[in-house]
Amino acid sequence: MANIVQFENVGLRYGTGPETLVDVSFALTAGGFYFLTGASGAGKTSLLKLLYLAQRPTRGIIRLFGEDAVTLPRARLPGFRRRIGVVLQDFRLIPHLSAADNIALPLRVSGVPEADIETPVREMLAWVGLADRANSRPATLSGGEQQRVAIARAVIGRPEVLVADEPTGNVDPTMAARLIHLFDGLNRLGTTVVVATHDMGLLSGVDGAHLMRIEGGRVLDPTGSLRHPPGRLA
Repeated sequence: MANIVQFENVGLRYGTGPETLVDVSFALTAGGFYFLTGASGAGKTSLLKLLYLAQRPTRGIIRLFGEDAVTLPRARLPGFRRRIGVVLQDFRLIPHLSAADNIALPLRVSGVPEADIETPVREMLAWVGLADRANSRPATLSGGEQQRVAIARAVIGRPEVLVADEPTGNVDPTMAARLIHLFDGLNRLGTTVVVATHDMGLLSGVDGAHLMRIEGGRVLDPTGSLRHPPGRLA
């Protein structure tokens, strides 16, 4: 399969300090499932920010969907970002919107007719166990419930790439397994999934998942899934 993500000699520095990411080179295959692990401060979140275009690298080449993401014109960024589902640790739910309306937001932004929104939103609420909280606002939800809303919002539009930063951190083991099963199902439909996690037990929930480890700002390859370098990018 073709590569959907390519990094070549990417470096990232905040301010004048040392590089947070150092000479990062790898390629992710379209339709793959990848777990990203590493100690706190190793650079996982910084790497994810580059993946979902919240941050530009200090140096190096990043190609997403076959295009140079580093020099992408600002006017094209919203369209690119709509192809990427993102689950963050701080959820970023819209406080004045209900759970249902938060989940529906990506569909509305993409111009989906209102008549085609209610059913998928209701199905997503049921799947994450929040069918009875559809009209609840974020402030009335527990941390785990907010996280499930954020995950439902990220996957409802069936993005081409899903990036999740510790998505099971605020849920119990049963719900964690259920959410990973959801990601696995989305992956089987063709979405490339990248999950940053400290919980190595999650790997057993996805057959054929690849493991990437980041240490000291460098991406390692314990499973051999990234053994072949991407080669020089055009």
